[in-house]
Amino acid sequence: MNRLAIIGGGAWGTALAIVAARAGSAVTLWARDPAVVAAINHGHENPLFLPGITLDPAVSATTELQTAIFGAEAALLVVPAQFLRSALASLAPMLPVAMPLLLCAKGIETDSLQTMSELAAEILPQSPVAVLSGPSIAAEVARGLPTAVTIASQEPAIARAFVAALGNSRFRPYLSEDPVGVELGGAVKNVIAIAGGIVEGRGLGNNAHAALIPRGLAEMIRLGIAKGARAETFAGLSGLGDLVLTGTRNHALGVALGRGESLDDALAARQRSVVEGVATAAAVARLATRLGIEMPITAAVDAVLHRGLGIDAMIESLLSRPWRSE
Repeated sequence: MNRLAIIGGGAWGTALAIVAARAGSAVTLWARDPAVVAAINHGHENPLFLPGITLDPAVSATTELQTAIFGAEAALLVVPAQFLRSALASLAPMLPVAMPLLLCAKGIETDSLQTMSELAAEILPQSPVAVLSGPSIAAEVARGLPTAVTIASQEPAIARAFVAALGNSRFRPYLSEDPVGVELGGAVKNVIAIAGGIVEGRGLGNNAHAALIPRGLAEMIRLGIAKGARAETFAGLSGLGDLVLTGTRNHALGVALGRGESLDDALAARQRSVVEGVATAAAVARLATRLGIEMPITAAVDAVLHRGLGIDAMIESLLSRPWRSE
């Protein structure tokens, strides 16, 4: 994989383009915004999403999907989870048969309740798929700060090929054969991150935040086992590792809600960012109901975001649950 197409010109797509170029790959980045494309091609920077970070000249950008994938040996899909279906459908008539895909969004589609790999299997059944997840703030990755992630696939050779295409001393991908667990860890983490932000914004203290992490992990594991994932996957980077990372858009949204901002105001203040956990909370809560499992933190976050539950009522609902074994 010496030539990569990266579909998605936001902060994470741009950071992964930088990573791939550092690993020696030639990269064509697709972005919807012509201003982003012009800035990357002429100024070697994405000032909209990663200001002040210089891109390698090996990274070029385009607004044309066909141009992005021309000559590519693999593609990274870095569009938000709720837009992946349309992106895959647009790519379907253009992609070479059996081109490997690396899915880099963290979420569950709200309508179908499918994971990203389930979507890809439905729309592009001939394409081998791997997923990437783990604790990774885009700006830190782009600046070359040490980062470890997980790349998972049921086809180990595909995962190894993506590790070789992206891995370097500052960006360390670890292999997994449990893509379902890796995906669900990343998706649920976005919801728990909002809850963690609410804890911080409401000033509930370090004890409450420390309790949230293992209880959120328990919810991940219950959902994962119900979907056929391995419990031990959630003790790794894409589960526990991602849970302890607090500097995310989802966490920041939760902080704003905890401080009393309305959801509309909190989202408006982050208008250039897609806060994946907002849609994912509803999807995960519905999926848990469908599978008959308890996810009380997820249900509470969903109720705040989508059902008008107040923050204080949310906190009370969680703290008044029946006593039980850990």
